[in-house]
Amino acid sequence: MRVLVVYATTEGQTRKIAGRIAARVAETGHTPTTADATEAGPAHDPALFDAAFLAGSLHAGRYQAALVDYARRHAAALNARPSAFVSVSLSAAGDDPEDWSGLARCVEAFGRETGWTAMRLHHAAGAFRFTRYDFLKRWAMKYIAHRRGQAVDTHADTEYTDWPALDAFVDETLAAAGKGA
Repeated sequence: MRVLVVYATTEGQTRKIAGRIAARVAETGHTPTTADATEAGPAHDPALFDAAFLAGSLHAGRYQAALVDYARRHAAALNARPSAFVSVSLSAAGDDPEDWSGLARCVEAFGRETGWTAMRLHHAAGAFRFTRYDFLKRWAMKYIAHRRGQAVDTHADTEYTDWPALDAFVDETLAAAGKGA
């Protein structure tokens, strides 16, 4: 099976997640093609693939504009084949019901805005990338961590992604795609 993985990233965690998806696709005997949504061209048309994964991260309640644009332009092809969405956010690292209902609203808004409804959805926890933040972003992210009761080292990056859960999601998605679901 030929599998497309398109992602958009801000600090790099979603790129890392997309790389893991592609690696898992390859490990299961399928052929992955990975593209950054900002660089996706005609060779990354979902109509050329048997299945597709899109991954994007939430920042201030929105996904990257390049991913929104890609999903909107290719909604018909994405809806016509097995497809999955990996939504990356720090909110997915916790169990606050308000955070999770906010995540659901963001995914619903993404679907309305793009016209694409993924066959499967996975919320992946992101990362604090303090080594990449400027002063203002570092301060804002430290405040967010404090509000959540998380102690963070602002001189190091902290990753929350559950890699085994992501692998299981990829495996389940590929199995469902293989059954024509």
